[in-house]
Amino acid sequence: MQTYIILINLTEQGIKNIKEAPARVEMMAKSLEAAGGRLVSFYAVMGQYDYVVIAEGPSDETAFIQLMTLGMLGNVRTLTLKAFKQGEFADIVKKLP
Repeated sequence: MQTYIILINLTEQGIKNIKEAPARVEMMAKSLEAAGGRLVSFYAVMGQYDYVVIAEGPSDETAFIQLMTLGMLGNVRTLTLKAFKQGEFADIVKKLP
């Protein structure tokens, strides 16, 4: 499974419909599961971003489709970081010359 850290900002539409946000988060979790992934963690945060999500998915292509579908709804804009777990990082570093 690939790991992704997703930094999310609400759009004007998203903030106008903020009371629907908990249901949208549940829909996102179900959509991730249907695509073979899972929502690991969700945080509403204060600062530059409104939400931080940690998710897992079977591939970058699947993640891309999920993120584009989320963006098409118009409530949020995302910045996605592909993450490497500690063991994955160690394996990559071992391959360095």
